[in-house]
Amino acid sequence: MSSDASGDHGPPYPAPPLDESGAEDLLRCICFKTGPPTAVGVELEWLIHHRDRPRVPVPHDRLDDAVAALRALRLSAALTFEPGGQLELSSRPADSLMACIDATAADLAAVRDALDRLGLAPVGFGVDPWHAPRRRLREPRYDAMESALDRSGPSGRAMMCTSASVQVCLDAGEEEPGPLGYGRRWQLAHLLGAVLVAVFANSPLRHGRRTSWRSTRQSLWNDLDPWRTLAPAGHLPPRDAWAAYVLDTPVMCIREEAGPWAVPNGLTFRDWIRTGVPRPPVRDDLDYHISTLFPPVRPRGHLELRMIDAQYGVDGWLVPLAVITAVFDDPEAAETVYRTVKPLAETAGPGPAPRNPLWVGAARDGLTDPDLRAAATTCFEAALEALPRMGATAAVQQTVAEFNDRFVARGRCPADDLPGLLAPDPAGGSGHDEGPRS
Repeated sequence: MSSDASGDHGPPYPAPPLDESGAEDLLRCICFKTGPPTAVGVELEWLIHHRDRPRVPVPHDRLDDAVAALRALRLSAALTFEPGGQLELSSRPADSLMACIDATAADLAAVRDALDRLGLAPVGFGVDPWHAPRRRLREPRYDAMESALDRSGPSGRAMMCTSASVQVCLDAGEEEPGPLGYGRRWQLAHLLGAVLVAVFANSPLRHGRRTSWRSTRQSLWNDLDPWRTLAPAGHLPPRDAWAAYVLDTPVMCIREEAGPWAVPNGLTFRDWIRTGVPRPPVRDDLDYHISTLFPPVRPRGHLELRMIDAQYGVDGWLVPLAVITAVFDDPEAAETVYRTVKPLAETAGPGPAPRNPLWVGAARDGLTDPDLRAAATTCFEAALEALPRMGATAAVQQTVAEFNDRFVARGRCPADDLPGLLAPDPAGGSGHDEGPRS
């Protein structure tokens, strides 16, 4: 989940009200900004733990000190914080994979050093393996979000306060059909999504105990309001599918000038336009509404791939970034992977991602599923062949190859190692291990 502070300051200034056709036109214009793929970005969410006592929750005053220290840094990326105190680094769009990796690695080194001086550390798990949800941010946006998500049960608070992810951001693609066309890339993102869930599943623990999921984070998303978290209809052209999805999804909240924000129940954005109650929506309301939608792939001009658990290790985050960029932006790899994952749509079962059986199985079973393992093997082979063509350094190629050897080639995922890495050390250690470098 990504924080969006731009709309947290009350209702928008007076502006012309939206009509239905105007909203549809806006959505079709802003969701896919087409052109040759050139830019890449990454959004990294991290839990903040005690460096030496990770099972002890970090007090709010220590988190306040951490926030102050991190905000004083001069970072290339945008720094924000999630409701439970998770930090997020959102890179600037980079003109190459290596430019994105180098800038993000430098920012992370500065963040780790600042937190280390406070006895803290950023750690990459899809869900906090020990701590219950504790909301740190008390803002109208999150008050309203909590009220809305509570209607689906306790998973909303867990998602808000204890989850973390790697989100890869790529250009939408070219207007024309082909391996780099936006329609193909949109379809590839959804077909590949279950494979990415399985490969990078990294959240098998919650409240100190194993769950029945390798990606407990994905299971939390599955428990939430389905309108807000499902993929748009797959039978429509991408622009039409996204416009209909946005307008027909219930509004999470309506910003108010004073007092709590309204949290309507079942009011779609389309209905809000038609009724104009409690006030007519404007363009800024539409932008804000989009920021409260959490499908696995979100088009915001570019494509946000949002289905990947946060990864442990110093450079675990760069594996999904490198692999996804390679199989989307290298034409040869894109064509190979598309042909590999397209048959998965036939086995996905009824219902859109991420609630169809393929995605549920990916979150629960990881790469023990033979179809997902075969697809993941091809994806990593294609990525490893493409990375030199994309200018990836030998170190990056080695990191991806080591991950492939350790996990994909063996039908395993990071979640399969995590319980052992976090087990208490009989000699008195903390049981907090950053894990392998890959």
